[in-house]
Amino acid sequence: MTDPSQDWRSELHRVRSSSFGRGVEAYAAARPTYPAEAVAWLVPPDARDVVDVGAGTGKLTAGLVALGGLRVTAVEPDDVMRAALSAALAGVDARRGTAEDTGLPDACADVVTVGQAWHWFDPVAASAEVARVLRPGGSLSLVWNVVAEGVTSWADAYFEIVHRGDTLDYSRREAPLAGPQIGPWQRTDVVWTRTITAPALRALAASRSHLIAMSPAERDALLAEVDALWTTHPDLVGRTAAELPYVTRCWRATTLS
Repeated sequence: MTDPSQDWRSELHRVRSSSFGRGVEAYAAARPTYPAEAVAWLVPPDARDVVDVGAGTGKLTAGLVALGGLRVTAVEPDDVMRAALSAALAGVDARRGTAEDTGLPDACADVVTVGQAWHWFDPVAASAEVARVLRPGGSLSLVWNVVAEGVTSWADAYFEIVHRGDTLDYSRREAPLAGPQIGPWQRTDVVWTRTITAPALRALAASRSHLIAMSPAERDALLAEVDALWTTHPDLVGRTAAELPYVTRCWRATTLS
C-alpha cells in the first residue's frame, strides 16, 4: 500500500477516480443509499445551505433532500454521473466542479457533505476549498457505506472477492486525511442490513472502480466468482434474497478559524 496521503497523486488513482461514468448504470442501480439516521447526523440542526461534493448519481444528495428544509447544491465533475443525478432529482441545483475547485462563491454553505468520495480528492486542496465555501463555523461531513466484516461468512467471502488485488482499498482506513483548516473529527457508525438479490450483488460488485478499471477478461472472471458465491455458499444456495450487512461510517468536523 502506498502512503495514503499521496494516493491521489498516482496514475492508478486518477484512472479509478474518473472511471465511475463508465459504470453509471450499475452505480445508480446497485449502490445503496445512506440510512436516514446517518444523513441527519451529518447535518447540523441550524444548517440551511448544503453543498454535496462528488455527488455522483445523487445517493447522498437524495438523503439530504429528504431531510427537508435544506437548499441543496450538488457538485459533480463527471458529466454522465451528473446527468443521472439531475434525472433523478430534478429540483436539485447540480453543477460541474471538483472538490478542489467547486466554482461556488465564498461563504455560501453551512455544511459540505461528501459521500463515498473524499478518498478520491487531494485532501489538502479540497480542505482549503471547503473552508473557502463554508461560512464561519461551518461543517465538513463525510460518509462511507462499507460492507461489514465479521458478521456473516458469505458477506466476508464477497468482501474478499471484490477487494482482491485492490491496492487502493480505503475500506479499512481510519480518520480521513484533511488539511489544517479542518478538525478535529467526530465519528459515529450506523449498523444496518440491506436485502439484496444475486443480480443486485453482481451489479454492486460491477460498480466498484476496482472492477471498472480492470480489463474485460479480468472483470468477467471476478464477476463470475460473485455469481458462483451465490450458487455455492451454504448460506445462499436456494435463496432469492439475503441480508447484506453494512456499517455507515460518518465523520464531521467544523472549520478552524
